[in-house]
Amino acid sequence: MPKHIILDSDPGIDDSLAILLALASPEIALDGISTIHGNASTAQVTRNALAILELAKAGDIPVYKGCDLPLVKESLLSPETHGNSGLGYAKLSEPQSRPQIKHGCDFLIESILSSPNEITLVAIGPLTNVAMAIRKEPRIVEKVKEVFIMGGAIQHAGNTTALAEFNTFVDPHSAHIVFHSGMPITLTPLDVTYQCIFLKADLDRLLRIDSPITKFIADATRFYMEFHDEYQKIDGCVINDPMTLALTFMPEICDYQELVVDVDISTGVGLGNTFADFYNYEKKAPNMKVAMGVRPRMFMELFLERIEKLAESLS
Repeated sequence: MPKHIILDSDPGIDDSLAILLALASPEIALDGISTIHGNASTAQVTRNALAILELAKAGDIPVYKGCDLPLVKESLLSPETHGNSGLGYAKLSEPQSRPQIKHGCDFLIESILSSPNEITLVAIGPLTNVAMAIRKEPRIVEKVKEVFIMGGAIQHAGNTTALAEFNTFVDPHSAHIVFHSGMPITLTPLDVTYQCIFLKADLDRLLRIDSPITKFIADATRFYMEFHDEYQKIDGCVINDPMTLALTFMPEICDYQELVVDVDISTGVGLGNTFADFYNYEKKAPNMKVAMGVRPRMFMELFLERIEKLAESLS
């Protein structure tokens, strides 16, 4: 039986690749997408989610628009990383479908409560929707099957400030709520995702297939690769979000530690810093499982094979 997944996402170049990987993976039943501010405005990423689903002939999957702003701090978008549309140089047709009327937070709540211990939540953007859903209906903490979060930088440099990863920095107060909620969390921080680099050779392999999917990936990731080269001296681009999704059905990609993890919500240079108490100085029970080691080419081979099959089926 496929695993029922809800994707809470801000598409976003690598978020878009995660959506495509979900559609290409028979282990997954994608029940819906809730959208969140982050890589672009909530309105824009909602449009992107609808357009990507239609590109992959999956326009029947519902999309629910979520929160427009972080809980406390000012909004932060990332056009320098993902382009003004959020999808780099890619240009997709205006989607024919529309988002559902229900708010993204209510979709999370109703889905989890109506299918207790059956829903896997994969949160690959800022955690505002998830935090709001917990505050509105705390019962979801005990009813969700598992939660996979892309976020944080434990022993790795930040990618938004010297200490903070983007998703966590955008809404650190929501991350604080979710991290301390008691949900069964698996965290994939930059420590592992920044080892999963999509190379030009990987793109060239996909481009052997003439498909709208491979063209989209080429146009989107070209912008992303330019950003990584200019700002971080990385040859290729880091695809954080698909790796997080892949762990839902191939956990052996990573090695894990049960850790006490927190996020700094004080003002100043540490805002959004995600850190682990490796020596458990305060003698607390671990609040999540953290991916701290990764087999990057195992993941990349999985990603490429799945996307090749999807592209061939739609070419």
